[in-house]
Amino acid sequence: MTIELEARIPPGRIEEKWSTHLDQIRLVGPRNRPRYTIIVVGTGLAGAAAAASMGAMGYQVECFCFHDSPRRAHSIAAQGGINAAKDYRNDGDSVYRLFYDTQKGGDYRSREANVYRLAQLSTGIIDQAVAQGVPFAREYGGLLANRSFGGVLVERTFYCRGETGQQLLLGANSALAQQIHAGHVQMHTRTELLDIVVADGRARGIIVRDLVTGDIRPFAADAVVLATGGYCNVYYLSTNAKGCNVTATWRAHKKGAGFANPCFCQIHPTCIPAAGEHQAKLTLMSESLRNDGRIWVPREKGDTRRPSEIPDDERYYYLEQRYPRFGNLVPRDVASRNAKDVCDEGLGVGPTGYGVYLDFRDAIRDRGLDQIESRYGNLFEMYERITDDDPRQTPMRIYPAPHYTMGGLWVDYNLMTSLPGLFAIGEANFSDHGANRLGASSLMQCLADGYFIIPVTIGDYISRHQRGEIGTDHPAFRDAEQAARERIERLVSINGARSVESFHRQLGKLMTDHCGISRNASGLQEAMKTIPEIREAFWADLALRGSGAELNQSLEHAGRVADFLEFAQLMCIDALTREESCGCHFRHEHQTADGEALRNDEEFAHVAIWEYTGAGRIPVIYKEPLHFEALPLARRDYKT
Repeated sequence: MTIELEARIPPGRIEEKWSTHLDQIRLVGPRNRPRYTIIVVGTGLAGAAAAASMGAMGYQVECFCFHDSPRRAHSIAAQGGINAAKDYRNDGDSVYRLFYDTQKGGDYRSREANVYRLAQLSTGIIDQAVAQGVPFAREYGGLLANRSFGGVLVERTFYCRGETGQQLLLGANSALAQQIHAGHVQMHTRTELLDIVVADGRARGIIVRDLVTGDIRPFAADAVVLATGGYCNVYYLSTNAKGCNVTATWRAHKKGAGFANPCFCQIHPTCIPAAGEHQAKLTLMSESLRNDGRIWVPREKGDTRRPSEIPDDERYYYLEQRYPRFGNLVPRDVASRNAKDVCDEGLGVGPTGYGVYLDFRDAIRDRGLDQIESRYGNLFEMYERITDDDPRQTPMRIYPAPHYTMGGLWVDYNLMTSLPGLFAIGEANFSDHGANRLGASSLMQCLADGYFIIPVTIGDYISRHQRGEIGTDHPAFRDAEQAARERIERLVSINGARSVESFHRQLGKLMTDHCGISRNASGLQEAMKTIPEIREAFWADLALRGSGAELNQSLEHAGRVADFLEFAQLMCIDALTREESCGCHFRHEHQTADGEALRNDEEFAHVAIWEYTGAGRIPVIYKEPLHFEALPLARRDYKT
């Protein structure tokens, strides 16, 4: 198998690439669209928007999710906001500035054309959401309100207090429900993808398992769209919902889709710290809190006084001191690394020593409790319910946690993977964020991909092929279905002594220690040695109760952990191969004298795309060179 990479970036000035592409792309006429079937896997913001949009255009859409309702997708957990270059604050924002901030924030490891298109489409997303009735916060006069997020010097983030993802998902799912009612979208809930079906070198459908009955079924289509999110649960403890997994993208990778930059995983700086070994999930506290909250630790090691007893001159506001221009609103990778550094120095707070304070004392004093409460009241309430501390009276304790993955399936300008007929949108692809995503940009990408890009670009592919060329009676479907059944049978027949949870926790700790906020060659090599040992133990000693012919959540978890145990090896290989520090990928061996990330543009200004070569074999790397025409390469500087 050989991966063919053609980015299909349109020629011309960057401002005109998308419009030029739209002028020249092949389309499918309205009367022909109902003759084509498109599968969409995932009903988060990207998947729901794509399924609703393509259904409204007339395509026949088969939509799948493993929840009991499409509204339960993890997009609902996004809190802080969504970026758009509308410049309502008149503070100098523009499409170019949003492009600039995103490229710089990603440490110049993104494809320029895709990032500029995202900035261009951002304004239309807000108009779309408002038309759907999304209740964005408004100023006293009725205009939409904005606030700032990390890594920028303008206020461009639109928000619904601390539940922006939920409200945007309700809007997208309203559109999806309309298309389900109209008969253009067939919704399959409680259904999990087990494999991609490939025939004649093209994606032709999927194999799924009904999570209630255990039935395994094939579905054929003219194109398949994966909107299945990211893979942060490889770390076990993350801010992701417990069901989030790598299975769909990993199975696609094993069938021929290149996986790009898998080691680029974002560690979010503002999360509630783990309380102990028993914990199974971490909770995000929105980055928006850094607008008014000040981050600090005691200047003295081992200071056990209550925060209210520590005077200002004994508080170390380390981000404000180290990055005076951006202060507490530095990008996430910078804030996370600095939090780990001060805790490693012995300045951390809380029972474990791995926490820092996020303090609203000064904001409440200067602006009044009512104003701060109006911005963050529901976040304060959530924090208080979890920790039994009132952040209005005492500072929050926060610490970084895995949150988002910039790596994903490689896609071209049309969002098609290297496997023809298979598309990836939202967090499932690598497209827009480079080595570090700016806050409030994930919702922007998901909705740009789902509402405005994939409904148009998918026509360029399907218009070149006859509809319904093969059905589920094709041998490729029978072979894929049989392989899925055999894998499930193998899992349930191991009859070992260890739980799925124990293997997942062991892998997560290994990845957190050696492929987390910071990495080094010896640690990555140790992880690469240990992962196969855990994987071997998993397949020899896994304990599963029940069968595959029934509702069996342990079996669901086992299938996902089995994929994590394969995928984690690729993450470490990618991190070891990339001999530089950039964005979230911080190698101890590659840093400046003052501890900042040190890029190697001469050798690593590229996207690393990996090809699967078989179980236990070394994957093959391909490289897509990154070109910097609209924004020349420069060192990131958030200090001056």
